[in-house]
Amino acid sequence: MSEPMKEVISSLPFFKVERSVEWFEQKQQQSAHAIHLYVEKICTPSHTFELTHVHDVSYRPFSNGDGLFYLHTNQGLFTFEVKTDPTDFMTSYRKLRGDFYPM
Repeated sequence: MSEPMKEVISSLPFFKVERSVEWFEQKQQQSAHAIHLYVEKICTPSHTFELTHVHDVSYRPFSNGDGLFYLHTNQGLFTFEVKTDPTDFMTSYRKLRGDFYPM
């Protein structure tokens, strides 16, 4: 039995902002991460979702060019702050699921 391909079909960079208060001063630290789409799953740094457990993906842009990418799963809604347009990632996901429709 052959194992499914493990190559990344599409990646979506996102950033995470962590805030802390030190000596009456608020500090922010931004870190970069990526969401990876494979033939049978979507992986984030903290979760792995089988494609059968992902209901949809969506995007809400902001006027400054950033936006929120939403991953709708059977475990809930996961939100990621993105600086790039996720259209290619979303199109690849929908093609894999077989429910492709133009955006």
